[in-house]
Amino acid sequence: QVQLVESGGGLVQAGGSLRLACVASELSLSEYNMAWFRQVPDKERDFVAAISGLGGRTFYANSVKGRFTISRDNIKRTVYLQMNSLKPEDAAVYFCAAEYSTRVTTVPREYEYWGQGTQVTVSS
Repeated sequence: QVQLVESGGGLVQAGGSLRLACVASELSLSEYNMAWFRQVPDKERDFVAAISGLGGRTFYANSVKGRFTISRDNIKRTVYLQMNSLKPEDAAVYFCAAEYSTRVTTVPREYEYWGQGTQVTVSS
């Protein structure tokens, strides 16, 4: 059974940093594009960042470009999201997701597998 497990969330002051990790089990990770999405209550799940299966292509939402970095280690079956210069508006539950496709997308419904999420809280 495929599982994605996120970790690394927590409380941080504005301007601070966090590093999220997503460990995948029962998945040949290099065959999947991986992405991070985030969601706040009563809002839709928003795209944050994505990375192609072999890591050659990365994509970012405009709101996080220059502050967040997505990376992956296929041997460790782990995808990371380094978040710097955090702002209060970055506070959300962050989810990682896996997509089996040759084309990286930013649409949540295209992703087959999801983690349970990790909470990120940013104090002002």
